[in-house]
Amino acid sequence: MRNNQNKLYPLEIALLLALAVTALWGAWSLQRQDRLERKTIRLHVVANSDEAADQALKLQVRDRVLTLAEDILTEADNRRDAMERLEAALPAVETAAEEEIARQGYDYAVTARLEQTEFPHKTYGDFALPAGEYTALRVVIGEGRGQNWWCVVFPPLCTTAASDRSETAIAAGWEQDDLDLVTEADQGYVLKFRSVELWEAIRRWLGK
Repeated sequence: MRNNQNKLYPLEIALLLALAVTALWGAWSLQRQDRLERKTIRLHVVANSDEAADQALKLQVRDRVLTLAEDILTEADNRRDAMERLEAALPAVETAAEEEIARQGYDYAVTARLEQTEFPHKTYGDFALPAGEYTALRVVIGEGRGQNWWCVVFPPLCTTAASDRSETAIAAGWEQDDLDLVTEADQGYVLKFRSVELWEAIRRWLGK
């Protein structure tokens, strides 16, 4: 009698192939996500509280910080250069934020630092960024217990006109593939985000 114990049947072969394809897709997705994270600096402004006045103040501080960050980074050649410029300017960021807070009639303290921060999937008009752990310029107002505001300071995508966004991103070191991932030029970007985020969650669960 023929021994069939080690024989693979069509369904088993199909399942193994599906697992292999899934693993390859996951590795590619994570590589794409990691590359995007290594080229991006986010902005994270945290309000003192969720009271309407504190939330309105957060937006005033955001505008002041964005203007200052744009001045600081206007000549940054790459992300490393941008990080060094922001690190050196952290005291100036805190001072500018506190000046704006005082101008609005409050006396909250501010802390500004560069740190790794978990971000959710976020859409900004005609572009979006997948969830993940990004380096961020994190500005915390007062007790920092309110809703926060996210954007991108490098490349300065949130302060650049849509018509100039591609040129700005490429000049900062992004590639066309990065742009395709985050803009509607790639109609499948929402599906790709979900894939990236799924594999990112699996990687964290496995203890990257």
